[in-house]
Amino acid sequence: MSDETRDSNGAILADGDNVTLIKDLKVKGSGGVTLKRGTLVKNIRLTGDTDEIEANVEKVRGLVLRVEFVKKA
Repeated sequence: MSDETRDSNGAILADGDNVTLIKDLKVKGSGGVTLKRGTLVKNIRLTGDTDEIEANVEKVRGLVLRVEFVKKA
């Protein structure tokens, strides 16, 4: 379709954007950290995959998030 990374609402995402989680997410391999719905994720980085973004959240560094779980803040 296109090479643009889009959030759950269809808004185009870019490096450095802020996004908000739309669902509680359990982070595997982090000692039981759960990211709550509504958590603001600042300064995202795009990956080569249009379905994934990379971010640093709370105690988790280099976290890869699926774009269907975020919306542009």
